[in-house]
This record gives sequence, structure tokens and C-alpha cells, in this order.
Amino acid sequence: MDRLKGIEVFVKAIRLGGLSAAARDLSMSPAMAAKHLNALEQRLGATLANRTTRRLALTEVGAAYLDKAERVLAELEDADAEAMAQSAAVEGLLRVSGPAAFGSAYLVDLVTAFHERHPAVTVELGLNDRVVDLLEERWDVAVRIGRLADSNLVARKLAPVRMAICASPAYLGRRGTPHSLDDLAGHDCLGYTLGNETGTTRWGFGRDGSRAVAVRGSLHANNGQVLAQAAVAGMGLVYGPRFFVDRAIGDGRLVELDLGAELLDLGAVHAVTHRTRRPAAKTRAWIDFLVQRLPAMAQDW
Repeated sequence: MDRLKGIEVFVKAIRLGGLSAAARDLSMSPAMAAKHLNALEQRLGATLANRTTRRLALTEVGAAYLDKAERVLAELEDADAEAMAQSAAVEGLLRVSGPAAFGSAYLVDLVTAFHERHPAVTVELGLNDRVVDLLEERWDVAVRIGRLADSNLVARKLAPVRMAICASPAYLGRRGTPHSLDDLAGHDCLGYTLGNETGTTRWGFGRDGSRAVAVRGSLHANNGQVLAQAAVAGMGLVYGPRFFVDRAIGDGRLVELDLGAELLDLGAVHAVTHRTRRPAAKTRAWIDFLVQRLPAMAQDW
């Protein structure tokens, strides 16, 4: 039987949790998937995975073989993609995931400009603050903000992100201007419910957020843009990425504060794709477009 297909069935079965799942992904019957795996093991003269009715368990030989097999398949995908890239058209459905508030503020404008350049691409933009599974949920690329955890994803840094603490002139005129971290105790601090270092009961300072300061405030929200708008309206201090407040700082609706302490290092904006899939032409075009456009937008961040 096809040697390469057997390797592909083996890798898919382990990564997807069984032969049935691998068969569905490869558009073949479970019986055919089992035949391919059996043929591969017979050719190698070794058992790669012990089967039960519910799962596959790698043997010691199988674990070593899996690592090399994945590399072989990835290199073949790269070779195929590079060969096709010369004539690949930038077209089709591009599924992009991104954070809700950042997406509303910036990604919509970027998608509009991208569509003008590549009108044959239809963009599906999914905005939420949940970390999506690119492979399982079939997203082509995700825009993520922060310090990325180690993973099997490929990340392209697009722009740095700086933090800021701000308040409106009206609020500062009414409550006074804080000049130190100790002064935060006497102010309304608008809390981000999804963040530990900029949350509802503590704000973190220092690059890693390890210097914790107790805070309280009259508004908590799970959306940074909402908190920025509340700060403009005079409800209190907002502590978050500068991209939420740069326009309001620029036109005087917010005042950036200096509390004499190093602010949290939030990391950067990244474009993230899956390591085992070389991006299609549409995905490469989108990432290249972000690399070209986003740094200019982020100059004030």
C-alpha cells in the first residue's frame, strides 16, 4: 500500500485521537485507515501504537517514529506549497480570529484595505477574547496580543504594545491627579474582568506585573474599549494597552498619567498560524499585509 499514506494515517490518528477521526480527516473509511496503518507497521516490522476500542497508545518505537514522521510530512507540505506558490491566486475564504475590542478598533479598517487589494478574497472575521484552537476550529490565522505561551504555533510579531494609565481632564479636575502608586487608593480604577494585572481588585506594575497594588472602582467590564470610553466620560482611571486610548490622548479627551513606576510589559501584537500547515496564498498575503500596515498604525502605541 501507499507508504506515504500510511505515515499520514499514523500521524493523523495519534494527533486526532483515533483511526476513525483520522479516516474522516483523510476522507477514507476507518477500515481503509486501519489497513494503511497495518501495512506501515508490517513494513517496519514494529508496532507503532497499541489499539483499544477507544484510543491508540504510542509504543516507545512509535513515539520516536512520530516525531520524525511529522517532520517529513511538514517538509513535504512546504515543498508542495513552494512549488504551487508561483502560480497560486490570492482568493477564497480567509478566516481570521482576533480580540474583540482590538478587532473593532483596527482590524475592520485593515480588512477593508486588504479587500481593496485582493478583491477575490472573502474574509470571515471572528472577534472574541477567547483563545481559539486554529486547527480544530479551522481558522487560517489569529491576531493575538500579549506574551505568547510556548506552543506548536508559528507567530509573527507585528507591533509592540505599550501600556498607559489615563483619565479625563474632568475627572482629574474633580478628584485630583495621582502621582504615585499609593495615590491609586483614593481613585476609581476601572477594572478589566479578563485580566489579572489590570483587573478589578489589583493592578500589576513592573515588566512582569509582580508589583501588585490594591484597587477598587465603580465599573468593571470585559472589554478594554468600553473601559476607555468610560474613562473619557469621567468615570475613573483606565489602565490598559495604549491602542485603546491613543486617539483620545491625541485629541485631549484623556490625559496620560505618570505614577513614577514601570508599567506592565504586555508584549506585542502577533499573527499566529499553525506550524503543521504552510499558509495558503491568501493567508500569506494577509500576514504580509499586516506586517506592512500595522507598524505604521502602532507608532503611538
